[in-house]
Amino acid sequence: MIEGENIILRLFQEEDLEEFLTLYNRYAERGAFYPISFTSPAQCRNDFREKGWWDQDQGRMLITDKKGRMLGTIFFFKGATYQEGYEVGYALFRREDRGKGIVSEALPIFSAYLFALKPIPRLCLHTAPGNAASQRVAEKAGYRHEGTLRKAFFLRGVTQDIELYSLLREECPPLTDILPS
Repeated sequence: MIEGENIILRLFQEEDLEEFLTLYNRYAERGAFYPISFTSPAQCRNDFREKGWWDQDQGRMLITDKKGRMLGTIFFFKGATYQEGYEVGYALFRREDRGKGIVSEALPIFSAYLFALKPIPRLCLHTAPGNAASQRVAEKAGYRHEGTLRKAFFLRGVTQDIELYSLLREECPPLTDILPS
């Protein structure tokens, strides 16, 4: 578990799965920029039992507040096989939690943790062109805009562009500098 100022990042436990699935699969809480596909409860449980949602090339952590309330999830995965590093993504579970700095706190911690854990040169993340809030989160965490991937993502019936952001190892402060003392 990694404790920030206002949040905790921790690995999932089996007893988290029911609440996670309920929150994650609530269509009404999905923002305009998040995919609308649902996560199969059976597949989710199988994947969790197999590797605990954490292995060499992918992992998912739970974001909670200090009292243990589930706020969201943050994850990494291997993108294109020829690229070094990982792609990072995140999601908050409830509309009421957006705009409160939760992901702005979680992303730098998670990024620094991945750089401390893995011998990778870079992390990247993608945002929709109109997702100004997510772009601000990326920039606050030190990610730099690299460009636009044209018609790279199918969302809600439309093929859309994606904005690509990246953070290099040497641009990321060490985890000890990010965490509260």
